[in-house]
Amino acid sequence: MENTRYQKIFITGALGFVGRALAEQYRALGSQTCGLDVRADSSWNIVTGDVSQPEAWQSALNGCDLVIHTAAIVTNNVSREEAWRVNVLGTRRVLDAAIRAGVKRFVHVSSLAAMRFNVEDQADESAPVLPTGNPYVDTKIASEHVVLAAHAKGEIACTILRPADIYGPGSRPWTLIPVQMIQKGLFLLPAHGQGIFRAIYIDDLVNGIMLAAEKDEGIGQIFILGGEQAVTCETFFGHYYRMLGKGSPRVMSASSAIAIAEIGRILFKMLGKPTELGRGAMEMLSKKNTVSNDKAHRLLGWYPQVSLEEGMRRTEIWLREQRIL
Repeated sequence: MENTRYQKIFITGALGFVGRALAEQYRALGSQTCGLDVRADSSWNIVTGDVSQPEAWQSALNGCDLVIHTAAIVTNNVSREEAWRVNVLGTRRVLDAAIRAGVKRFVHVSSLAAMRFNVEDQADESAPVLPTGNPYVDTKIASEHVVLAAHAKGEIACTILRPADIYGPGSRPWTLIPVQMIQKGLFLLPAHGQGIFRAIYIDDLVNGIMLAAEKDEGIGQIFILGGEQAVTCETFFGHYYRMLGKGSPRVMSASSAIAIAEIGRILFKMLGKPTELGRGAMEMLSKKNTVSNDKAHRLLGWYPQVSLEEGMRRTEIWLREQRIL
């Protein structure tokens, strides 16, 4: 994007992977950015706070004309209560704070996880979503509900985005964690590696979020933002194996992978250590259906520009610069 209508943008999760990338791009266009995270950073005008307790950071929204809500608990291994407090109640509290401050536009960064258990191929935003007991999936669905309710009531103009699998420099779930697990020999793929990975490079995602915020056509809409190139998990994660000189990914049946991952999750929990191992991750990597970006094409004019090969080339450069490889 070459320009923006917004002068001051408030970003929740502002020090996170997506939040920081958004702030950098808006600043490059001349906008002022500020935000909220679990720690403060005065150089980025970021205050510390809890999304469910806006009293401590309400004043930071003064003068803002756009809120982009990226803050969330992003893990399958979390209690239902904590996931709800942050992902659902927190979303409602951020909406309330934005409305009190007179903000005109609210963009909610949800997740394609809201459609995780949909089996229709080339599913679009009209596909019915299914709560299943997975706390991350269920609270992503519920967070969208509170945003749609605020929009329907006329409280604030809202847009919801469902990014697919975001990778690139700084990505924790799809770059850093897989590389670290491969290095330790703990990485495995279910469905014999043939699950579909809907990879989207961070720069393409940022462009999609900004287009959704800028265009009036995005108001009141949900948009899927996924990679155009459907690749298998074996192909996607194989790039990291190549970077590490580790050969090919270890693959097995979905049932065997789930059993092993659940044992690993229990062991890590007993040791008091965080982990992404478990049924939720294996179910996600077993999916074989694709999704449609057609609505984002038609209404936003958004198309991914970075191929998987180019995205992985940039990611490898960053990993080596950070001495992770």
